[in-house]
Amino acid sequence: MIRNMIKKILGLSLTATLMCLAVAAQDNEIPTKEKQGFDSEKLFFGGSFGLTFGDFTFVNVSPQVGYRFTPIFSAGGGVNFIYQSSKIYYQGGGEEKGQYGYAGMNIFGRVNPLKFIVLNVQPEMNYVWGSTKYYPSGQEYKQEGKFIPSLLLGGGVVFPTGGRGSMMAMLQYDVIQDPLSPYGSSMFFSFGFNF
Repeated sequence: MIRNMIKKILGLSLTATLMCLAVAAQDNEIPTKEKQGFDSEKLFFGGSFGLTFGDFTFVNVSPQVGYRFTPIFSAGGGVNFIYQSSKIYYQGGGEEKGQYGYAGMNIFGRVNPLKFIVLNVQPEMNYVWGSTKYYPSGQEYKQEGKFIPSLLLGGGVVFPTGGRGSMMAMLQYDVIQDPLSPYGSSMFFSFGFNF
């Protein structure tokens, strides 16, 4: 089962990467003085940072580094650090409290078909651990640490902030839908930055 899931993830990632490269290959604009080989000016750093507090707490710190291969296509990778806790109250006075931590890695491919539009493909592998406790019984279920795959697909808008910096607002969805995914079962907004 895990082998089939890994094959599906790799297949989807390869397909998405090839699609991104095909779109990027259609860029016919050839600069007259382009550097050959690695160009440090095409590197960018950024990522996302998120906070939510209350009965559902979510803290996300996900730095990334990327390289702009063409004006349309960029790719890179990063790391994820996520903390999530939730409280669910039941009729009759029962309560459920869960706390989970995630640490992992991601790679991404981005296509900018228009200057202010971004399409994103981001496969991830996160290690999850944590526990859920039930009240008033005090029964606790500990989550054995395991790796959870995610494949985020999405798109959004880019807001230039001056120079080479920008902010992004994207609507994304985890197509794998593992029950332990930190992204849940519905579409979600993410905000990020590049500099």
